[in-house]
Formats: sequence, structure tokens, C-alpha cells
Amino acid sequence: MKILALEKEYEGKTTEDFQKYSEAEAMHVWNLYKSEKIREIYFRGDQKSAVIILECKDIEEAKEILSNLPFVKNKLIYFDIIPLIPYPGFERLFKQK
Repeated sequence: MKILALEKEYEGKTTEDFQKYSEAEAMHVWNLYKSEKIREIYFRGDQKSAVIILECKDIEEAKEILSNLPFVKNKLIYFDIIPLIPYPGFERLFKQK
């Protein structure tokens, strides 16, 4: 199952708060990418937050994976987690008339 995770930052956090864990965060994300749990990762162009596409068996697995990120563990960020399904609209193109 594909999962979209949108990062949200807790209010009042400083750059220094993030710097303490930034290397550990990058390493953890890299390992998830290598294991193919994280399929894609981006930063939004309109704000400073990550957008992650995960491949998981369900939402619970995605929550577990994201909960182990250093920024999450240290209450700097959290995620809105959105399950994705394939777009069904193409079926309309192949209906028999």
C-alpha cells in the first residue's frame, strides 16, 4: 500500500533543536530509502516540510516506521498520514458502448 506522509512541525521549535538530530535523521531516512520503505521523499516548494511516499502493508506500519525517526521521537515533527489507492477513472475509457 502506498502511503503519503506530510510533515508538520511542532510550534516553537528552533533551528538548534533540529540540528541536534539532523545527522541521525538523515541516516535513518537513508536506511528506510535503501530498504524501500520510503519510495520517494521531497521538500515542499512553498514551505519547509517533507513529503514522503512510503510502501507499507498498512497505515499502522507507516505510523510505526515514522514514529522511529529521530525528529519524531524528539517531538520536533509529526506526520499527517494518508493512504493512497490507484486512480480508478481510467476504467471509463474502456467501457464497452
